[in-house]
Amino acid sequence: MTTGGILGALLLAAVAFTGLSPQLGGTPTKADRQRFAQSGHYAGGEFKNLLPTKQLTEGNMGSVLWNFIFRKSPNTEPPGPLPTQPLDSLTIVQKSPELVRVTWFGHSASLVEMAGQNILLDPMLSVEMGPLALVTPKRYNSRLAIAPEQLPPIAAVLISHDHYDHLDYQTIRKIKDKVGHFYVPLGIGAHLRAWGVPAARITEMNWGDSARVAGITLRCTPSRHFSGRGLTNRNSTLWCSWVMQGPTKRIFYTGDGGYGPHFAAIGAQYGPFDLALVECGQYDRQWAEIHMRPEQSVQAARDVRAAAMLPVHWGAFTEANHPWNESVTRASAEAARLGQPLTTPRLGEPVTLGPGPLPAAPWWR
Repeated sequence: MTTGGILGALLLAAVAFTGLSPQLGGTPTKADRQRFAQSGHYAGGEFKNLLPTKQLTEGNMGSVLWNFIFRKSPNTEPPGPLPTQPLDSLTIVQKSPELVRVTWFGHSASLVEMAGQNILLDPMLSVEMGPLALVTPKRYNSRLAIAPEQLPPIAAVLISHDHYDHLDYQTIRKIKDKVGHFYVPLGIGAHLRAWGVPAARITEMNWGDSARVAGITLRCTPSRHFSGRGLTNRNSTLWCSWVMQGPTKRIFYTGDGGYGPHFAAIGAQYGPFDLALVECGQYDRQWAEIHMRPEQSVQAARDVRAAAMLPVHWGAFTEANHPWNESVTRASAEAARLGQPLTTPRLGEPVTLGPGPLPAAPWWR
């Protein structure tokens, strides 16, 4: 396992040893679990994938930790901070309703501007991850393109799943009072409520559910992954991908997860998409079913019928044993081979969907 779970045994055992931390979040109630049972994806106290899915396809947790710590590949971290374009918060506030723009902050955290609204995806905007920073990966850059405190009002926050690198306690605490509403998969409301977000501003969604935000339709769609923030709550919350449909453009975000037929189904039902933010990084043959290889990421973009693909889930943390820039290098080669348009912005560099060219400089080389 990976992405907040790869270091699971080491991190979570330490958390259990040191006592409860607010970072662990909340626990779904009995009534919540009864509601989950009606979702069609919940059995035996756990959420299930559409396909049988192994979290480890090779070895065991001991071998995962051994390889990650003692058999590290070269260049798993960049030699220095990655190039970043500071984001002026005024440009986010002062915009026309026709503008459709996406800004990637590293890993999967991204800002979508659509129909005059700000939508924040998986806002992990901290330098340190989880309750024990000495154990977890550190962000490559000590400063982000924009700090949580600098963000303008956010109409909606979309969460894909509850791993530490996607649902960040510190960021949520800093932005919760400027967020209009949180849209999350089933079960994640318990975490947000434990962190001070009023229940009235949280909507939990099942795969297939939709919501409207000021002219934008948000759809909770499947992914192939897992969840959990502690030793005893594995798969107690749902995981998902997201469709964002505005008046003129459609955007898709994969969240985390392995490759599967759900991408083609999403593309057939809700596509085509003007842009797909696709997980591309933190993969390994030991967890081949819960994360995609770069070539699979490109195929996923094609499956959902994306006019352009933006690789995410890289450029911030090392959570797998491959060179830090291997994923985007391989994805670029595969996209060129298949004729899939790719955009590769620097951290904080806006991607404006319109008639002009999209950022495509190979800055990671």
